[in-house]
Amino acid sequence: MQALLNHPAFQGGLAPFLTALIAAELFQRLRLSGLAIIAGFAVTIYLVSGFAFDPLTASRKIVLLGLLAALLGVLLTWFAPRWLRLVLPLAGGFAAVWMVSRILQHQATPAMLLWGAGCALYAGWQIFWMDKLQDAPLRAGSAGLALGLGTGLAALFGASALLGLFGMALGATAGAFLSIQMLTGRTLPCGRSFTLPLALIAALTACLGVLTAELPWYALFALAAIPLAAKIPVPAKQPLWLQSMLLSALTLACAALAIYLTWRVAGAPPL
Repeated sequence: MQALLNHPAFQGGLAPFLTALIAAELFQRLRLSGLAIIAGFAVTIYLVSGFAFDPLTASRKIVLLGLLAALLGVLLTWFAPRWLRLVLPLAGGFAAVWMVSRILQHQATPAMLLWGAGCALYAGWQIFWMDKLQDAPLRAGSAGLALGLGTGLAALFGASALLGLFGMALGATAGAFLSIQMLTGRTLPCGRSFTLPLALIAALTACLGVLTAELPWYALFALAAIPLAAKIPVPAKQPLWLQSMLLSALTLACAALAIYLTWRVAGAPPL
């Protein structure tokens, strides 16, 4: 049993997937099925390292910020002024800079400013475009699946097992959220409780992978295209499962490109 709990496939795949399935159904009546994303991610964190925040390393900052983003996403379910569409990306950019601040302190000033601005821009981009999918659960689920898997596998190829598990957990939870809709033929409530923590955790994970592992910075362009690909029109009269398959194919193509670009630099993952 202990061997199963310690297996990466269980920690970053099966456990978050099953947890997200249960959470999505449990919170459906409250219109908070989007909390499935943080529920599955939290299970992975518990199995991998536990919820210790001292010392507050960059990876632990990702966990802390992800939990806070989920809480904020719940609050924004009932209070969501229009100006938040601009404030949330800015806040995400500041969060990204804070997450990598200690790493950037060891860089020369020009490099520090360049990397800091790049991390802030990438986090803000993901939050802004994923936020536009908050009322489109099929599109948000497809984007989350691709963003999680793309970030996780690229980080794994870039020689970071922990960051790989972070991304894979997001992909598994989004996959569970999407699977329920495909199997039942009905959409689930999504909202910022899904899109905000997903976008922030995925963005921070990718940025940390660039700065501390072998994930090439230009692979982020492929990952950044995922929420845009999720907005491509598909036949609305088709069954939900077919719409999901089409959207997933579009978004996973972007994820595959990010993984390929990382593989070209880092080679096979350290399995």
